[in-house]
Amino acid sequence: MIDGPYLVLTVLGVLGCGMVAGVFCGFSTFVMRGLAELPPAQGVAAMNSINAAAVRPAFMLLFVGSAGLCAVLGVVTFVLLPDDGAVELLLGSALYLFGSFGVTVVANVPRNDALLRMDPGSPESAAQWRSYVRGWTRWNHVRTIASAAAALSYTLALT
Repeated sequence: MIDGPYLVLTVLGVLGCGMVAGVFCGFSTFVMRGLAELPPAQGVAAMNSINAAAVRPAFMLLFVGSAGLCAVLGVVTFVLLPDDGAVELLLGSALYLFGSFGVTVVANVPRNDALLRMDPGSPESAAQWRSYVRGWTRWNHVRTIASAAAALSYTLALT
């Protein structure tokens, strides 16, 4: 049975990964669909505004803090190799670090940076916007599933 500080870290891992999964799920299920229905110039402006708001302390503490917590849980688990929950803890850490945080860094942020450079008034912006929404949302589905699976894996480690 996981106990003491390890229990607290694991419960915080469940909460952090679950909350991030919820944010990403909202984007995958209705935010991006709503933005896609806007005229391209308005969709680009709205998404750029959302992206700017996302890098403020409230979300970054949750998102990056969860990555740090998952890294700590992964390292401590790897070093200690506890009898209970080691596989679930390592899996949860890998899912969040690679499937959520890693995908954000290599797939979603570069798309956001390209969107920021897009000229919303240009003739090709409609096609660029549609392509952005498709690609960004596809990778966001991966982040949603990985974050939720990490929370589930940490939860299973507690049982």
